[in-house]
Amino acid sequence: MALLKKALETAPQVAVAIGSAFQARSPKNPFSWEERAGMIRAALSDTDRARVVLVPVRDHVDDARWFAEVRERIDAALVALGQAPSSAASTVIVGHVKDPTREYLLHFDGWALQASARAPAAEAAAVRDAVFGMPPDAPGMLAGMLPKGTFDFVRSWMAGPRFDALAQEWALLKQHDADWSVAPYPVVLVTVDCVVKCRGRVLVIRRGRAPGKGLAAMPGGFLELRETTLQSVLRELEEETHLDVPATDLLACLSGAEVFDRPDRSQRGRTITHGFFFDLGDRDPPQVRADDDAQSVEWMPIEALCAFEEEFLDDHFQMLDHFLGLLPRPVLGD
Repeated sequence: MALLKKALETAPQVAVAIGSAFQARSPKNPFSWEERAGMIRAALSDTDRARVVLVPVRDHVDDARWFAEVRERIDAALVALGQAPSSAASTVIVGHVKDPTREYLLHFDGWALQASARAPAAEAAAVRDAVFGMPPDAPGMLAGMLPKGTFDFVRSWMAGPRFDALAQEWALLKQHDADWSVAPYPVVLVTVDCVVKCRGRVLVIRRGRAPGKGLAAMPGGFLELRETTLQSVLRELEEETHLDVPATDLLACLSGAEVFDRPDRSQRGRTITHGFFFDLGDRDPPQVRADDDAQSVEWMPIEALCAFEEEFLDDHFQMLDHFLGLLPRPVLGD
């Protein structure tokens, strides 16, 4: 709200980019982008609401692509309102660079940054603890932290059908943090994931355990002490899917690899994953059987993946898009 008020004082028209749009619900991101947009609108007067346009923006593993898409979506929203697209002469970013994860605010070439001091308000973590931890004074705590429209929405949402499962997952993640709190140094977890393509289909599991129980995901898991990342991904693929392809054949089909290391990509803390892409060509999709962490496994048609974007764990849809090119690419500037 502090940033939004400052933006409204600075310019006649304000675009709010709602990040991490189209993600699966989680304790960290429990609301859809439409619900978040509704909370923003509810916090504004009628006059200010008419001056604000709300723009959903996906996460991407490619920074240049993300910057281009933010510009593209904001310009499209302005043009739809009958206004001129953004330009270096007319556009200012209002934001707060609180840590390295916010340095992206400095890299919109041609847009000036009007940096704002940290607002004396509650952190999202404190609001999350009050919502999911449900201390006895939770309503009073939330009323003091949130604008009235946001408070009313959150209280109503807590009585809805999505709350209990997310609260259980929040408790599990809090226990996970407590278990690792005794480590003498910040914990960095290493995992592997794999995208397996075959005759226009891709191998997708449904997770059988929290976090993300029931969500779609790529087969994968944690690196064991005495194995390489490639050995690890072959082991996880066997354990979770029993893919009926010999390891030597799989290695011959290895078509790409990428490290996905954004600091906030996983709810379990700092988790760096090594993604591998196997293209099995036009053979008949091999037999698979779900096991271990997988509740189910299927060969999903690639053309159907985008319809399930909001059901994928963490950044697994972005992994698929990275290797398979599912979404249109914005035109990158010079």
